[in-house]
Amino acid sequence: MRISVIGTGYVGLVSGACFAEIGHDCVCVDVDASKVERINRGEPPIHENGLEALLKKHVGTRLHASTDLRAAVLGSDITFIAVGTPFDGTRIDLSFIREAARQIGVALRDKAGYHVVVVKSTVVPGTTDEVVLTELEKASGKRAGADFGVGMNPEFLTEGVAVDDFMRPDRIVLGGIDARTIDTQRKVYASFAETPTLATNNKTAEMIKYTSNSVLATMISFSNEIGNLCSALGGVDVADVMQGVHMARYFTTMMPNGERVKAPISSFLWAGCGYGGSCLPKDTKALSAHGAAHGAPMPLIDAVIETNLKQPARMLAKLQAQFPSLQGVRVTVLGLAFKEDTDDMRESPAIPIVRMLAEQGAVVTAYDPIATDAARPLLPDTVTFAGSLAAAVDGAQAVMLITRWEEFQQLPALLNGRAEAPWVIDGRRVLAPEAFARYDGIGR
Repeated sequence: MRISVIGTGYVGLVSGACFAEIGHDCVCVDVDASKVERINRGEPPIHENGLEALLKKHVGTRLHASTDLRAAVLGSDITFIAVGTPFDGTRIDLSFIREAARQIGVALRDKAGYHVVVVKSTVVPGTTDEVVLTELEKASGKRAGADFGVGMNPEFLTEGVAVDDFMRPDRIVLGGIDARTIDTQRKVYASFAETPTLATNNKTAEMIKYTSNSVLATMISFSNEIGNLCSALGGVDVADVMQGVHMARYFTTMMPNGERVKAPISSFLWAGCGYGGSCLPKDTKALSAHGAAHGAPMPLIDAVIETNLKQPARMLAKLQAQFPSLQGVRVTVLGLAFKEDTDDMRESPAIPIVRMLAEQGAVVTAYDPIATDAARPLLPDTVTFAGSLAAAVDGAQAVMLITRWEEFQQLPALLNGRAEAPWVIDGRRVLAPEAFARYDGIGR
């Protein structure tokens, strides 16, 4: 099929490249001409495992980028909207969605034949039918259902492994105003015939996305509350507690060959210094605000948000237990991106942690394998950015692990044997406590 994707962020560009990989002709549209040029050179403007290989494989044949939205829509059978939906504290900002729908509608005014417009951006329930469809009809002068279809196809991509998530989906949700809209989407995803697929209306598809992310956020904040209680009680380690929980048949399956396989969802039942990124913080806040606006307050979601906001301060408290005054203390922060395998700094717990350290007078050195450039403008000017793990921990009195980069497993070899071992504060509970002379961590 001929596909156009509006927006070349993590969702839009990954989707476009993967659409090309499964055999479609795809045009990715963005207003940023420099980004379009980079994509057409096969250079990904974002860090995402496997994306560069797909671009180099398909750019110039089945995939190209453009600033011309009108031409892209006129030359395609289906258009996916994958623009940003930032949250302003009260509601999500739909200005980019509205403008994309308006421009698509203007193009559809001059297009003969049926076209399908599908929202892939995360939007609160009702947006596709009440905002996108309305804008399309107004700008095109045509009628939804008769002249064009309107659908909602939420993405379930995890940054860092988004390409793999797209190419090996665990589910496909197809929302639409009618069967024709959904059938057109089925053709797009025909390569995934074995994947469980749910066809539903647009509002339900929108709700599935928010509910999916809110479940994950709730599991994380629940784990952090348990971890905080473990810390207060003493003599209990949340890592041991959660390992015991994971052993239940709900989270671990016995295979026919006797192998015990842990369900991926169990990774969210693990204490740490808080979740971040472009999805969980924004989506939980937006869902809570949407519920309140419709007379359905969401106290559980509000508690999830509140627990997460307080979690970075728990890291500082751990450090202050060893250094009553942080003035002049040399502290190394390991990991700046909100998670491993990405350079995305959005809502990263490293940001408030580093800022609090700087406010307390600590001498902060930071290291992240790939996120330094993205982090630099978000952190205080006093922060020193190291070029390697070894350089980062050299001379440190304390080391705080914020992101689960595999490289950080080298810490014991780098720190052991020093005359004065630094305190290691593990914000993700991924290090072995016995490997360090001085260790503390969330939930311990």
